[in-house]
Amino acid sequence: MTSSARLPSVLRLVNPVAERAILVGDAGRALELARTLLEKPLMVNHARGLWGYTGAAADGAPLTVQSTGTGGPSVAAVLRELHDAGVRRAVRAGSAAALDPERAPAGSLRAVAAAHGADGTTHALGAAGGPLRPDPLLHARAREAGAAEVAVVSVDLLPQDGGPEPAGATDAVAVDRSTAPFLAAAARLGVPAAAVLAFPPAAEADEERAAWWRAVGALAATALG
Repeated sequence: MTSSARLPSVLRLVNPVAERAILVGDAGRALELARTLLEKPLMVNHARGLWGYTGAAADGAPLTVQSTGTGGPSVAAVLRELHDAGVRRAVRAGSAAALDPERAPAGSLRAVAAAHGADGTTHALGAAGGPLRPDPLLHARAREAGAAEVAVVSVDLLPQDGGPEPAGATDAVAVDRSTAPFLAAAARLGVPAAAVLAFPPAAEADEERAAWWRAVGALAATALG
């Protein structure tokens, strides 16, 4: 049975979005990237604490930076609403925890080559049968910028929060909450998408943390072209 019932929108857009967007989890990261990547950014959303901004990127063309909150349901809903508003390609700029620190060392940036969905959203979108792959062009741009590849598994509950250790994705060297559902939602919408991840050091000062997010944001902007 298909229901016509709809909840209120997650976003309440007050300014236009661009055709290309960087999606981040945290609102503070969205603000940091808007300050460093965009000229004269305008806030496009502040509903639910999901700050978003649109402005001119370094190439002069519009770029949107939008926070999604944490986890698959939120990232899928935000991406769908951005697509409805005009976003046509997107890159997730996120963070992950290393399962194999030698292959994803602290202080590194990685381009996601494969994402395994061990989360409910990816299953609900019908994309949990095999690894999800990024758009080849967006991924190639991130690789050309110097990012090595990584495979990640996305879960609803991280082991540190009481979830089970990820199993079954033998090539995954990192775990997060959002990459697989993001790529699954993008595929369902027909939106070319890719993901870049940061593995920041465990203990760093606020400015060092901000520098890491500027770096991963710049890599995402490069991938978008």
